[in-house]
Amino acid sequence: MLRTIDEINAKIKTGKVVVYTAEEVVGLVKEKGVAQAAREVDVVTTGTFGPMCSSGAYFNIKQSTPKIKCGGGRVSLGGVPVYAGWAAADLYLGCTALPDEDPRNAVYPGLFKYGGAHVIEDLVSGRKVKLTAQAYGTDCYPRKEYVTELGLADFNSAVMFNPRNGYQLYNVAVNLGERTIYTYMGVLRPRLGNANYSTAGSLSPLLKDPQLRTVGLGSRIFMGGAEGYVVWPGTQHVPEPQRDANGLPLTPSATLALMGDLKQMSPRFLRAASFTGYGATLSVGFGLPIPVLDEQVMAQAAIGDEEITYPIIDYCEAYPLGRPGSLGRVSMAELMSGQIEVEGKKVPTGGLASRARAREVAGELKERIAQGRFFLTRPVAPLPGAQLIEG
Repeated sequence: MLRTIDEINAKIKTGKVVVYTAEEVVGLVKEKGVAQAAREVDVVTTGTFGPMCSSGAYFNIKQSTPKIKCGGGRVSLGGVPVYAGWAAADLYLGCTALPDEDPRNAVYPGLFKYGGAHVIEDLVSGRKVKLTAQAYGTDCYPRKEYVTELGLADFNSAVMFNPRNGYQLYNVAVNLGERTIYTYMGVLRPRLGNANYSTAGSLSPLLKDPQLRTVGLGSRIFMGGAEGYVVWPGTQHVPEPQRDANGLPLTPSATLALMGDLKQMSPRFLRAASFTGYGATLSVGFGLPIPVLDEQVMAQAAIGDEEITYPIIDYCEAYPLGRPGSLGRVSMAELMSGQIEVEGKKVPTGGLASRARAREVAGELKERIAQGRFFLTRPVAPLPGAQLIEG
C-alpha cells in the first residue's frame, strides 16, 4: 500500500494533497507510467452528469394549525403527486412523477412538460411551489385540507435520496424497427437512424474504480453540488458481472444508492428534463473521489475512452429481454467521434449525458479537496461483490 485514507486526509488538512481528475491521470500515466503516477497522486476525482430516473427527494413539512395528517391522504407539490404513506408530515417525491391531469404539451403532445424533477429543480433554484394536502381528519390531526406555498427553506428537512444512480455500465441504444420509438434513451429513429448513449466515459465514477476497491457504504461523494454519501448498493446492482482484462464490466454491473442534503444543492448540478413520449427525469451531477491507495487503483483510474466499451442494444426488439451485446460493442472514443458502425451501416451518435458538465463536477471536486473543503471517508462496509482495500 502506498498510503492510507487517514494519511490523505492529513495532507488535505495541511494543503499538501495532490489531486488529479480522471481525465488528467490518463495523460499522466502515459507520460510517467503507473508506478510513478501512483507515487505522485493522492486522489483522482471523477464526475458524471446525466439523466438518472431513479432519483427523488423526501421532505418533512412544518405543521399547520390545526395539524393535518398527510399520511394516508392525497398530497401534491407543484401539482405533482407525492407519496404520503408515511407519518403525518413526511413526503417523498420521485423525479419521474407526473400530474394527475394530462401533463402533455398541447403543441407537442408527446412532450411531458412538468414533473417531479421540475419541482425539485424549482425548489433548488429558490422558487416556491404549492403544497396541496387532503386528509381524512383524526382527533389528533383534525385538519382535512391544507394549501400553502413552500420554498426549500420552509421544510424542516429536504433530503435527496436516489435508489439507483451512477450505473457502471449502460447500453448504447439503437432501433432496428420500422418506426420511430420514444424511450428513456431518447428518440430512436428507425432502421439504425441514430445511436444514443448516456455515460461520461473515462470520467465516469464507477468505471474508474471498476472493482469497487475504494468505494463502499459511507463513502463521501459530490452530489448535486453538495456533499452526499453512498448509503447502499443501488437497485439492480449486480455483484459479479463479466469483466474484461482491465476489470471493466462487460455485462450489467454496479449501481449506487445515494443520499445528500437537498438544501445544500445547486441547479447547476440538478436539472430537470422532459423526454418526448417518455416523461420527466432528473440529470444529476455525481462525483466520486478515488484515493490512490496502491498502484492498481492508479492503473484502473487511468483507463482511457478507447478502452471503455459498451454493448449496442436494439430497443425495438432485443430490449428488455433480448440479446445483450448481440449487435457488438463500441468504445467511448468511437461514440464521442459522432459516428459508429452497426451491421455495416454508419450511424450518428448522440450523448444524453454532458461530458462538459461531468468534467466540471470532477474539477469542482478536485478544487474542494485541494482547498481543504472536502475530506475522504473510509467505507464502513463493502458493496456486494467488492473487495475493499484496507486503507
